[in-house]
Formats: sequence, C-alpha cells, structure tokens
Amino acid sequence: MLRTTRVAIFVVILLSLSAASFAQIGVAITIAPPPLPVYTQPICPGVGYIWVPGYWAYDYSHGGYYWVPGTWVLAPQVGYLWTPPWWGWSGTAFIFHAGYWGPTVGFYGGINYGYGYFGHGYEGGRWNNGVFFYNRSVNNINVNNIHNVYNVRVNNVTVNRVSYNGGNGGIDARPTAAAEAAARERHIPPVAAQEEQARAASANEQLRAANNHGKPPIAATPRAGTFKGPGIVEAKAAGGPYRPPAERNEKTMPAEHPQTNVARPSTPVHASEIPPRTVPAPPKNATAEQTQRYQQQQKLYQQQQAEHEQLARQQQADHERMAQQKASAAQIQQMEQRHQQQTMQMEQRHAEQDRQFQARQPARQPAPAPAAHGGGGKPPGR
Repeated sequence: MLRTTRVAIFVVILLSLSAASFAQIGVAITIAPPPLPVYTQPICPGVGYIWVPGYWAYDYSHGGYYWVPGTWVLAPQVGYLWTPPWWGWSGTAFIFHAGYWGPTVGFYGGINYGYGYFGHGYEGGRWNNGVFFYNRSVNNINVNNIHNVYNVRVNNVTVNRVSYNGGNGGIDARPTAAAEAAARERHIPPVAAQEEQARAASANEQLRAANNHGKPPIAATPRAGTFKGPGIVEAKAAGGPYRPPAERNEKTMPAEHPQTNVARPSTPVHASEIPPRTVPAPPKNATAEQTQRYQQQQKLYQQQQAEHEQLARQQQADHERMAQQKASAAQIQQMEQRHQQQTMQMEQRHAEQDRQFQARQPARQPAPAPAAHGGGGKPPGR
C-alpha cells in the first residue's frame, strides 16, 4: 500500500518538476517544441568521442524552449552508446524523457536527429573489441587523425524535422521489443560534460527559441561547454516555420491520443530502479595477470553493488519516514529531487571507476575495422 501511494504521489510530482539542466525528467508542457534546426556536424575531435545530437529543452524561468547544441562527448564506458532525449505527447501534455548511456540504444521517440540517429538505433558507429569505429558516411571524421573507420551508406530520407512523438503532427513511432529491453538495462545518466553543455545553453539568451525563431546561432560545438572559438557551428536554417506559443492555439489539441500512449523509458530516480551489476564470467585459460585483473574487477563490482543496495535502503527509509510524518507535497518533491541527484551521482561515480579500471588495461593493438557488407549493408553484429 505504501509503495502504491508513493508511486501515485511521485507521478503527480513528476508533472510539476522543472529544471534547466540536462537531467530534467517528467517536465510537462502543453506547447510542442519547435522543429529541429538544420546544421552541419563539427569534425570529431578524437578517438572515443561519440556524437550527442542537439535538442530543444524547456526552461520555466523564461517560459520557453531553448536549444542545447549537439556536441562530441567521450563515452563514459567502453561499449556504451547514447540514447538521445526526446519529447512525447502523453494525452494531456508533452513530457520530456532524458537521454542515457547504455550498452544498447533504446527508444528515443522515432525522432530523426540525423548523423546516425535516424529514429531507431544508431548507425553512426559501433564498438569492436573495445575500440569505437566511426561510420564515415554519416559522421564528419578526419581520417588522418582517426583510423578506426568504415563506410556503410544509410538510406535516410528526411520528410520533416519534427522534434516530438505523438500529438498533432508528431512522429508516430512506438518502441520495439529490443528498445524496451534496452530500457531495462543498466544505464548511466548524462556525464558532467553534457550537464555543463545544457547549463551553458540555458544561460545563453541567443539559444532561446523566442529569440532565434528556431535557427540557433550555436547549433553544435566540437566539445561540450565551449560556445566560442573555432569549430562552432551555426544553424543553416530553422527546421520549419517558427510560430510563437501565442499563435499556436495549442488548446485545440485533442485530449487523448491512444495510439501514442505507449510505455516509454525514463531516467531512474531511485537506486532501486537500477538493475544490479552483471559480473562477467571469468576468462577461460586465463594467465596469472588476467586472473588477478578479473579478481580486481569482481572486487570493484561488489563494492559498487554494496553502495547501490545501501542507497536503495536509505531512500526507502526516507519514503517511510515521510509517510509517517504525513509530509506535504513540497517536502516530498524536495526528497525526490534529492534522491534523483543521489542516484545520478552514484551512477556517474561508478561509471568513472569503470573507466579508470579500463584505462589501466594493458595496451593492445587496435582491432581490425569491421568489414562493410557490399551494397550498403550494416556493420557486422548490427
């Protein structure tokens, strides 16, 4: 009964949360975000960087959308890919779903962000034996600096630049079984560089849609948090006619869209919502060095799992105390915001520990590039 009450209260709270940071979740807006602007991808700054597309975020402080420029970000962990954030119509409002890092790209509303994110999955690159390879057909890569490349053409015809799922004129897409499974995998929230990108964007008045009319002067950056200097990309054009909220007559939007009311992933708020770590199997015929490394990895995972369980117990105790004290909605909201911050900080700390562990791995020769199948097929294993 307590858990049911907690979930019901939390759903209401989600609709009232507001934040200008990348990690905002559950933000509910009755006005659809503008179309995605047209821009060129900056050149990749180095090996290991993965493209994070730009998106429209919402800031209650000025009552409007602002553009968070696309940028290149180092993957927080070997084998992890980025699932972009997206806006979706819930039947009464547009809900913001934050992006996340994970071993598989999940559902992102069917939104065509370009540069490998064409609505489903990711065609911009893949991991191969611990090395990230870039698909040159969709990425701006300098092959003199980055040699881990392949070339597979992707048939992509953009008929519009709609930035949301469902509602009037929105993308009609639902998550596949694979995307739903990806939502249940272990996730890492946006890294510090991405949060800094969003903070800088929210403070830049030029990036507000009300000022740039859907054509932001900073559409993409070569590195996160850097909005000046070489490599900064200006939007070529708005993705469509910009209409101020006052001219949209959003109240005429239908109240219910059953075809778009589907289960969708969200950013974890509580430690209990994150699946436990999966300890890899010990290597076969391992050398003494490999055995020692495996034992170190097991110890790290056990320590992380202990921290995970401790935080889950602490957050559950907070909920029980709030219930006993008959806390107000404002107090519960503050608690949930604190829990989200705690959970994200723990995941970021664990991701950094994993990255440092991988960095101590003995040097090895880069794996051969995946062979491109003739006639524009997909890379092996896709």
